[in-house]
Amino acid sequence: METVNAIGRRKAAVARVFVTEGTGKIIINKRELEDYFPSSILQFIVKQPLNTLDVAEKYDIRVNLDGGGYKGQSEAVRLGIARALVKINAEDKSALRAAGFITRDPRVVERQKPGQPGARKKFQFSKR
Repeated sequence: METVNAIGRRKAAVARVFVTEGTGKIIINKRELEDYFPSSILQFIVKQPLNTLDVAEKYDIRVNLDGGGYKGQSEAVRLGIARALVKINAEDKSALRAAGFITRDPRVVERQKPGQPGARKKFQFSKR
């Protein structure tokens, strides 16, 4: 099997994922998964599509991550891995979709508008 690549995005984070057959090693920006995401919750998020299909020890995954915070980055990697697994075996798509790993989460931060302190917040109104 040759390398399969896919892109995952979430908020401002972009993950380019490269999947090859291997032993289950996940490298993110040339660092181990445990070094890049010390939080066990974020490690769990990244591994969710692999655990859903029981293929965690079957593929080596290399990821180039850019932008966003750690939560958005972990979810971007999850989407990228899920898309790559679908490219490898299209029959896995229904299982991954049922778990919610195929859908791109469109929620992003609303921009701040001019003349007010935030996206929705207004300065205190003074009648006089």
